Amino acid sequence: MDARLFVIQRLTAMIMAPLVLAHLLVILYAVRGGLSAGEILARTEGSLVWAGFYGLFVICAALHAPIGLRNVLREWTGLGIRTVDIAMAGFAIVLLLVGLRAVVAVTGAGS
Repeated sequence: MDARLFVIQRLTAMIMAPLVLAHLLVILYAVRGGLSAGEILARTEGSLVWAGFYGLFVICAALHAPIGLRNVLREWTGLGIRTVDIAMAGFAIVLLLVGLRAVVAVTGAGS
């Protein structure tokens, strides 16, 4: 199982790296262009492209972060493997739900 998680974490990192770069470049463009939060939201509302972009970002982050935190908790705490795995599965679900809710709020997807 650890080998599979290792591969998943590396794959999600490879996917997220260009997404993070694109996200930061878009932020720089928006800030330098003097766009307000309302103007930015008006541009993202109803956009399937932005919904897909940030949806993929959220899915990758919801997989990537708990795997890394799982490793830290297993190495640095006395928690049992099963306890850590259950906690990190719950954390992944919370990240996914909160992240997808934010995507819907920003893009209006699903409304």
